[in-house]
Amino acid sequence: MQIIDAATVVTRLTPKALVSALERMFRDGCTAPARHHHTIPVPGLPDATLLLMPAWAVGRYLGIKLVTIFPGNSASKLPAVSAAYILMDATTGEVLAMIDGGELTARRTAATSALAARHLARADARSLLVVGTGRIARQLAHFYVALRPALTTVQIWGRSPLHAAALVRDLGAVGIRASVAPELAAAASEADIISVATLATEPLISGRWVRPGTHVDLVGGYTPAMREGDDVLIEKARVFVDTRDGALQEAGDIVSPMRRGLLRPEAVFDLHDLCRGTHPGREQDEDITVFKSVGAALEDLAAAILVVESASGPA
Repeated sequence: MQIIDAATVVTRLTPKALVSALERMFRDGCTAPARHHHTIPVPGLPDATLLLMPAWAVGRYLGIKLVTIFPGNSASKLPAVSAAYILMDATTGEVLAMIDGGELTARRTAATSALAARHLARADARSLLVVGTGRIARQLAHFYVALRPALTTVQIWGRSPLHAAALVRDLGAVGIRASVAPELAAAASEADIISVATLATEPLISGRWVRPGTHVDLVGGYTPAMREGDDVLIEKARVFVDTRDGALQEAGDIVSPMRRGLLRPEAVFDLHDLCRGTHPGREQDEDITVFKSVGAALEDLAAAILVVESASGPA
């Protein structure tokens, strides 16, 4: 059995290779049962969540990701999300690899958003606003810039200006020029792409701010109680998700407006539709598009397979 650490995952899950692997998996499909959620009490801090996420491609690979989400970790300057991935042979059950799940999750999450943006953002999009300052936000900036050379402006907004400034410095260290957005509404009204990766329970992005032609990427919410975009945004936009089964049950940005009759289930399309060509994606330059991801075991399996199959060198 291979033990694959975070540094190795970084070298093997390059943006172009990972987005291509995800597109193939969404096109071809695999079996991915609904993930298991378990609430874990944490004395004196917000409840944590344990997620179990299995998926398999018949005759090829079987995998499961074990994820913990501890929102209270921010007080200790620890990552909120920790994870490990186990990849097995789907014909024998033999364990092939244990892979660092934190790096795998961050990169496949950013790659999924980049894949959606390939179909939904305008080709001439030049400005990116990242809302959030954590690990996922960093990877979103990295993947968008790596895969969209037309981007010339990158702004970061966070509830803590100090954290936003720290992320700007980190991005600068790897060659990504970014700046702190001092005011969220103004930055959102000027951005061509808005990518949000937070643990917000109340909407951060108002549809009143978003101009025609904008693509909005909502990444952080993973329960029905979490929101990053408001109802005005959802009503104005063409709405897409990573997987309909997951988003229609778990994503507050989808579930909440749907319960109030503001969004019809048949108006929500997913990455299977986009990657198989059964939906054209963005149809007009002035469309506002929203992509809501909740994370899917399919995405983890695609990433884990790429990590193992590219063992001979960087992907």
